[in-house]
Amino acid sequence: MIEAEVHLSLHNFLRSQAGFPSWPHHLTMARLVARALRLGRSALIQVGAVCGHQGRYRTSFIASALMWHDSVIIVASETVQQRLLKVEIPRLQQWLPANKPIRTGDTWPSPDFQGLLLTSPEAWLKGQLADNNSFPANIPTIIDGVDDLEEWVRSQLTQTIQPQDWDHLMLAYPYEADIIREAKVQLTHELFQHPKNPYHCYLISQPEIEILQRLYLALDKNILPDAWRNFWQQFPNLEDYSAEYPLFWSTIARRQGLFSLHYAPIELSKILAPIWQRQPVVLIGSALEPETEAPLFRQRLGLEDVTCLKFAADSQGEAIQLYVPYKLPLPNTPEFQPALIHQVRTLVCLSATAPGMTVILIGDVPLKARVGAILASEFGSRVQVEKTCLDENGILITGWEFWRENQSVLPSPRLLIIATLPLPSLENPLVAGRVAHYKRSHQDWFRLYLLPTAMNELQRAIAPVRENQGIVALLDSRVVNRSYGVQILSALSPLARLNYLDPSLFSAHNEDDSA
Repeated sequence: MIEAEVHLSLHNFLRSQAGFPSWPHHLTMARLVARALRLGRSALIQVGAVCGHQGRYRTSFIASALMWHDSVIIVASETVQQRLLKVEIPRLQQWLPANKPIRTGDTWPSPDFQGLLLTSPEAWLKGQLADNNSFPANIPTIIDGVDDLEEWVRSQLTQTIQPQDWDHLMLAYPYEADIIREAKVQLTHELFQHPKNPYHCYLISQPEIEILQRLYLALDKNILPDAWRNFWQQFPNLEDYSAEYPLFWSTIARRQGLFSLHYAPIELSKILAPIWQRQPVVLIGSALEPETEAPLFRQRLGLEDVTCLKFAADSQGEAIQLYVPYKLPLPNTPEFQPALIHQVRTLVCLSATAPGMTVILIGDVPLKARVGAILASEFGSRVQVEKTCLDENGILITGWEFWRENQSVLPSPRLLIIATLPLPSLENPLVAGRVAHYKRSHQDWFRLYLLPTAMNELQRAIAPVRENQGIVALLDSRVVNRSYGVQILSALSPLARLNYLDPSLFSAHNEDDSA
């Protein structure tokens, strides 16, 4: 049986690898993946935020994919693919009884290919959503990094009208050029009436919808340029925009006087459900939800009959030291910013003599710039705002997205300061649009959307700190003053709470490192 074969071969491989990064669940995960391949049954595996950040789990599923006698598809980012091709696969091939052909590409190589194909999430989703036989049905598929799966899907489904597409439309309809030009002028006027916001995007309003309606009805649908045809085909019912509740928004470049239009569906479950029926899938993420069954994630993505497994964190080796002050003002009060800046400066000063990097996570764009300026005036070039080239004792001030995208190229911080919980801001029009959808459906938008998003972001953000059991300072008092704070703390476990701060904490941490 393939499970036993994989277990034995991987066990022997792991024993032979002196200094190989240890992970206690390699054999369990390899058996589960092998079982999914043999039975053709889908599985959802949460490997934990730290292991997800480090990628050590990949040895397990690669071993099963190489030893499985039939074809397998692995869906992974280009960076991960290169790691698999240059490190993981060659290392395993020396030990495993497998000689499977391996290819990379955006489509299935040929009808008679029997081997392992590595492809990107963008290529795989494009083929699946178009159902164009780019990837034959019934080939077991392992999808790595599904924490970002919703964003991958929504990105693939987003239809966009760029500024140059208006020129293409006028070229296609020379006799309606005046109508098109007038519609663009009217839209520009309406869109630029929106007040500025840090996100440079705005939900499309009813007057703007009506301008597009009139333009659409005035044109011959048979000769639409591709961008416009795709845009209007994806938009379900332009004459009754409220019927399907999509996300329909504009992005504006005020200085250039340009705008783009975008459409994306909010509900993904019905779109994705048929994809999961075409082939068995093994979906691997780091920390999707606190529950093993990941019910909210599965509901949003239309995943029904899947085997679920979640690996527990190492309570000794992965515990963080967590400081959460009790008496800080709430983030939505005028007193918060001065109190936050004082706390940040105190923390940076206390840790100044300890080696290692400090990361300060601030989601608010103006506040991020202000904190950067204040710290730079005192600590000089050690302070960088969203840069990857830092001194050994550098102080990085960053937003959540930059930190998530660059964790792999930065050293693990000894101190991570988090200004506020990463709850999606209702001031962001795209967040407001999704919340409005939940409200129209009479669903708990905070429990179903904002809170799970924040907990997933938090776990991924602190994963590098767990590597050296560093200190995390969470300066959002809602963790101790709101009922959902218990869920936040549970998601951050394992941890040791700190009730005070003094230099000895960082000197003790330094001594542990040197030992």
